[in-house]
Amino acid sequence: MRSTTLLALLALVLLYLVSGALVFQALEQPHEQQAQRELGEVREKFLRAHPCVSDQDLGRFIKDVADALGGGADPDTNSTSNSNHSAWDLGSAFFFSGTIITTIGYGNAALRTDAGRLFCIFYALVGIPLFGILLAGVGDRLGSSLRRGIGHIEAIFLKWHVPPELVRILSAVLFLLIGCLLFVLTPTFVFCYVEGWSKLEAIYFVVVTLTTVGFGDYVAGASPNQNSAAYQPLVWFWILLGLAYFASVLTTIGNWLRVVSRRTRAEMGGLTAQAASWTGTVTARVTQRVGPTAPPPLEKERPLLPPPPCPAQPAGGPLSPALPAKAEPPSPPTPPTASALDYPSENLAFIDESSDTQSERGCALPRAPRGRRRPPNPPRKPVRPRGPGRPREKGVPV
Repeated sequence: MRSTTLLALLALVLLYLVSGALVFQALEQPHEQQAQRELGEVREKFLRAHPCVSDQDLGRFIKDVADALGGGADPDTNSTSNSNHSAWDLGSAFFFSGTIITTIGYGNAALRTDAGRLFCIFYALVGIPLFGILLAGVGDRLGSSLRRGIGHIEAIFLKWHVPPELVRILSAVLFLLIGCLLFVLTPTFVFCYVEGWSKLEAIYFVVVTLTTVGFGDYVAGASPNQNSAAYQPLVWFWILLGLAYFASVLTTIGNWLRVVSRRTRAEMGGLTAQAASWTGTVTARVTQRVGPTAPPPLEKERPLLPPPPCPAQPAGGPLSPALPAKAEPPSPPTPPTASALDYPSENLAFIDESSDTQSERGCALPRAPRGRRRPPNPPRKPVRPRGPGRPREKGVPV
């Protein structure tokens, strides 16, 4: 990631944080001040009703109650009712361990002993990576199952001759709707029935849990009225499947963004190539119209020699026949060049060839082709006459 992109992203996140802080402050600060005033009024009313209790003793009592509530004590529990209830039974302890490795950390139950805190450090260091591996595997299987089911629906749409682009959009919407129905809406109604929460409180708990925020103001199974030991372990398995679904959704979104990025890069590369080709075409046309300002330097040309003088013909006598020369094999035709100024060596060859043509046109005698000349054939020796019984050779005078 480039430095400018990173700085822009950091500025965006900081702006998002500041805007969230201002909204939460405007919404929650008046409620906090009202609660603080109500607490002061209740305290003064208690002191007026009980003049034997000093203000310092009441303050120490309130502090001890707050510490006890932070340690997991329930103010509704006393020695006469629900004496067997514990925040650290097997089901609650299992749920607490699950909140550690899922990094939710509700905070409604906290460790108060040094041994428990020391064990929690090593337990989290080992359990969080282990749960991450499990979450990836479950998310892969869950996403594959959902996509396989949606694939059958896509086949039905394609049989109905629905356009493929619309089928892809419908499959993505179905994937989101089925996941939200299974892991968001259904648990919301279950928590409304079991915990006695409103619909807003239930969906608030579901979203805060599956996003691993975990404030701890609402926790499933934390009420003393919930006596089922298997309730909180079942809630943890729901958390596992819900987090796996959200992980598969995030993976799908990441793959989609990667594909969009590749397509965008390919399209931008094509546009850049077209722009470069158009620019080159326009430049070439303008250059041809205006003409080159300075020709590129050519190689050193050979001086053009004047054509050789024609030999004088003797008066009244025919010209002596030219000596036969060895014919050279025809050279292969050279491909035509795109421009006369692109290849300097070929220009020089063209000039040399044109000079030879001019010399041949100015002479009556044909000029022998260049190359290695063959020496003239030696004269034949006279053949001796043969005997009378032998036939004479053809072409030999008697």
